[in-house]
Amino acid sequence: MLFYLSSRRYISLGEHIRRMGRRNRNVNKFAQRKRERKEQEKNPQQKPADTRKHYEDIVRENAIFEEYYKAQKVCPDDQWDDFMRAIKKDLPTAFRITGSKCETDALLNIVKSQYFSEILNHKLKLDDEKEEEEIKPVNLPWYPGGLVWQLPVSRTHIRRNEPLYRLHNFLVAETEAGGVSRQEAVSMIPPVVLQVEPHHKVLDMCAAPGSKTAQLIEFLHSDEDKMPTGFVMANDVDNSRCYMLVHQAKRLNSPCIIITNHDSAVLPSLVVSDEENPGATKPLKFDRVLCDVPCSGDATLRKNPDIWTKWSTGNGNNLHGIQYRILRRGVELLSVGGRLVYSTCSFNPVENEAVVHRILQETGASVTLVDVQDLLPGLKFHKGMTHWRPASKDMVFYNSYDEVPEKWQTVVRPQMFPPKTEDLDKYNLDRCIRILPHHQDTGGFFVAVFEKTALLPWEKDPTKKPDVAADEPAEEPEKKEPPKKRRRMGGYREDPFVFFSGENEDVFPSIKEFYDLDTKFDPTCLLTRCHVGKKKNIYLVSAMVKEVVQKNENSIKIINTGVKTFVRCDNKNMKCPFRLSQEGLQSIAQYIGPKRRVTILKEDLILILQCDNPSKPPELKLFTEHTQNMVKDFATGSCVLEFKDTSSGLSLRLVGWRGVHSLRAYTAAPDTVHYLRLLGADYSKYDVNKFKKAAEVPKDDSIEGSGTASTSENDPNKTNAMDTEEGMNVT
Repeated sequence: MLFYLSSRRYISLGEHIRRMGRRNRNVNKFAQRKRERKEQEKNPQQKPADTRKHYEDIVRENAIFEEYYKAQKVCPDDQWDDFMRAIKKDLPTAFRITGSKCETDALLNIVKSQYFSEILNHKLKLDDEKEEEEIKPVNLPWYPGGLVWQLPVSRTHIRRNEPLYRLHNFLVAETEAGGVSRQEAVSMIPPVVLQVEPHHKVLDMCAAPGSKTAQLIEFLHSDEDKMPTGFVMANDVDNSRCYMLVHQAKRLNSPCIIITNHDSAVLPSLVVSDEENPGATKPLKFDRVLCDVPCSGDATLRKNPDIWTKWSTGNGNNLHGIQYRILRRGVELLSVGGRLVYSTCSFNPVENEAVVHRILQETGASVTLVDVQDLLPGLKFHKGMTHWRPASKDMVFYNSYDEVPEKWQTVVRPQMFPPKTEDLDKYNLDRCIRILPHHQDTGGFFVAVFEKTALLPWEKDPTKKPDVAADEPAEEPEKKEPPKKRRRMGGYREDPFVFFSGENEDVFPSIKEFYDLDTKFDPTCLLTRCHVGKKKNIYLVSAMVKEVVQKNENSIKIINTGVKTFVRCDNKNMKCPFRLSQEGLQSIAQYIGPKRRVTILKEDLILILQCDNPSKPPELKLFTEHTQNMVKDFATGSCVLEFKDTSSGLSLRLVGWRGVHSLRAYTAAPDTVHYLRLLGADYSKYDVNKFKKAAEVPKDDSIEGSGTASTSENDPNKTNAMDTEEGMNVT
């Protein structure tokens, strides 16, 4: 007998029995997949045909979808045709300029002057349009700083059209370097209205894949001169998707982020030290909470056309419960006076206003909706719906729960219905924001902003102690409810987080002396991921992140935290066995003393970045006299290369390496292209036109295996250019 698995695999009866016996164990899903592959090799079975269609072959129609949303009146009748026409087109490309303010300004000027001026001269045939259209970049007025741009071409058009190849190369390279974030325009709204400041404790409950988390980090670091006193905790229930968050965090190089893996509907209560009562702890409450909950995703049809083939009314009904539980838990973890944003990429009022109404009913006056349209100037949207009708899977709509037949009462729940007409003013659902695709040529989105004005009805005030009269017996404690069944969490077993004990940590004295670290630097904020053996990578976290990790690592699964700051580099001529890492340089640079800093001129920095051979970095005699004098007394090893352009305000910091007779930068390929672009230097060798045949492109053997441009400091299999310096041994 064979059993069918959802992943299109078959297993034997014996394997099925073994799995049933293991169902109560904490299963490692990665090991399980390996066993399944071996079982498949032993008993090969013919796989069912793959019925999935390519996006271009999908018919973008669904009669039930149209009937449902027309009946719900999510869009005025006179706009319905525009709504349907827009939702069947591919999604335009949107991107956001990120990074430090001086780099952002420089990159924004480059985008406008170079790439936009090029594409304005081209016309392309888009989608099913009969005539070619001009490409006109649009700056989105509602995003702070004018940093977001939208192009009326899809990501597919950008990839496939030769006139746009330079723009495509720019977006790919800068995304890797962290200078650009590609994200759906309306998806950027929740972090904007959350209004994060550097001192805020921020929780992103359903964070993967991490585009909104990246925004939260950007806002947290708005004051570039100081390390934020707040932090971002990015959580996701899916273990494998948590590593997407790790990738996003590495692009932004923040020591103020914690990535956790837990079911957000039952996130545990975390603790921190109580300043007023030394030695004691208090519950950790967040100043800002983002609940971008799992949803049916039908507002992403322009990006994910396969939803047309599987949409049904049951999708939204099935998700209402988990969406409510996540929102409820988010409100509980929010501090009084704090702000929470609830958002979905769904049109369905059952997933949107119904969830908002349900939590407002339960919390009473302790939670209110906030009108945030003033924070989004120029954004077109509809106000939240105040009336809707839940429907069962057979597309029958109901005005009240009393009308629901018994067979559908587990699908259509009483909490899904709208408020009574006389109660509309109590809930202010019209303060929610509904964005439809035809409003400004985007995807769809729903946003509701809450403010917690008082403790919830079921919350206890931690500052008050119960008053018990001396002659009155104390009340018997209430019987505790049985613990809720928690979702089994799988995935990798994470390495420990081992913080430095202080100044006397075995490797720290040599680091402190070599880099002339300021006495204000707190070594206890450094950590490694191993208890025994050599410390290979040393990470830096903020003081608040250290506090949260140390107090709660046994309560919640922490996947990653900190930014890589020092990397072991054992060479016989090294006074310090650790070099600096570009990832953590911006966080540690303020503490590094002058004897490991080099103020470098523009032409010298360009010379270093254009070095093509990792085994032959530029010799010192090729540099200006200024730079030669700066490094002549430098000991061999890692250093900080600093460049400041007084005319433009551009300021750059790079990890350098002072060799015996040379000087080089230690940057990965995307960073190299990024810096060359900012400096206005030639990087054409990396700007490859993929539409030309290899024979048409001038061959440059130096590109392959180039030094600063191709060496990744995260790849242990690549030879470090610094290890091949004269007089050094390769480890």
